[in-house]
Amino acid sequence: MTEHILDELTWRGLIALTTGEDELRAHLDEGPVTLYCGFDPTAPSLHIGNLVQILTVRRFQMAGHKPLALVGGATGLIGDPKMAGERTLNPVDVVHQWVERIRGQIEPFLSFEGDNAARMVNNYDWTKDMSAIELLRDVGKYFRLGTMISKDTVARRLNSDEGISYTEFSYQLLQGMDFLEQYRRYDCTLQTGGSDQWGNLTSGTELIRKAEGRSAHALATPLITKADGTKFGKTESGTVWLDPEMTSPYAFYQFWLNQADADVIGYLKVFTFLTREQIDALETKVAEEPFKREAQRTLAWEVTTLVHGEKAAQGAVDASQALFGRGDLVSLDEQTLSGCAKELGGVEAVAGISVADALVATGIVPSKSAARRAIQEGGAYVNNVKVEDVDAVLGTEDVVAGGWSVLRRGKKTVGLLRQV
Repeated sequence: MTEHILDELTWRGLIALTTGEDELRAHLDEGPVTLYCGFDPTAPSLHIGNLVQILTVRRFQMAGHKPLALVGGATGLIGDPKMAGERTLNPVDVVHQWVERIRGQIEPFLSFEGDNAARMVNNYDWTKDMSAIELLRDVGKYFRLGTMISKDTVARRLNSDEGISYTEFSYQLLQGMDFLEQYRRYDCTLQTGGSDQWGNLTSGTELIRKAEGRSAHALATPLITKADGTKFGKTESGTVWLDPEMTSPYAFYQFWLNQADADVIGYLKVFTFLTREQIDALETKVAEEPFKREAQRTLAWEVTTLVHGEKAAQGAVDASQALFGRGDLVSLDEQTLSGCAKELGGVEAVAGISVADALVATGIVPSKSAARRAIQEGGAYVNNVKVEDVDAVLGTEDVVAGGWSVLRRGKKTVGLLRQV
């Protein structure tokens, strides 16, 4: 018997809040429901926090339900209120470009065929011709000010020095209207989103209740954090994006590979489609053989394959091995090596630089004397070939794809340099 979607989501730790789990369960049991999740184009790419919502919608579709993926060409022009500070309003043409980019990131995760085919929607379609009077009369009359200002983000902003503009305050009306519009167009009765969006989710259910006299449902996933309570989805170089030009597949793979033992099983549940049995087996491996990091390697492979495809995932694995002397650097393509250079802080130097100076330039050693000592001790490598001469110079034969030279000290300290 197939596991109920709510039971699966509970086991995966993906239910933080609902408008009533018993009622939602009964509604789902009545037959396939139409649900939606919204994504605002406030940046040129989605990030791995958004991936939680994309995969949750996919899980519902795999369970037989009908997903709507909304990319907010209208709400993206306004911006959901942040906990601190006003959002920058982006130009209309830029937001519309981002709509298409984000739509392209979501589509590969859903099926657009069959009885429960997914549909992409854009709230700009039903707002672009709406007048301010229509918004106030047809939508605004159902909203109560007391309820609006009690929402967590709004309340915090109202009590802060910067306050909140009417523009961002009105965001609740737009998202509530999205749910109502999709209820009317597609019989959509469930909205999913992150728990930080709970106030906006319930704005929609309340609007449907008041305007249509019907019940609708909302389900919020928890915000993903690390076991120590710190923020998830950030690295020293910033946000982990889904766009390979903004976060290379190599950097993406390394992010997942470097997760702590305390976090990895929870992330496998949230970000992969591995079965309960597979994840339980990996949990045993973490407990009994943590040094093998099999769970982390599985997590990195599965998520990188989901987002970037198997070829890119294999390229990231090959690069990880080759950079540290366990694979063939020559086989790596320019895009992969450039991604590695971006992640590792690749540098450029004048042609003809000595290996010793290159080791210093890449930050592998702190000084030229330390570089010469590393060479003398047999611990310095260029493209995985041991350097024998302390006075060696990087030549044209010492480059791989993209003009990069890979320098390494010992087994773990790597840098990339390109001569110009």
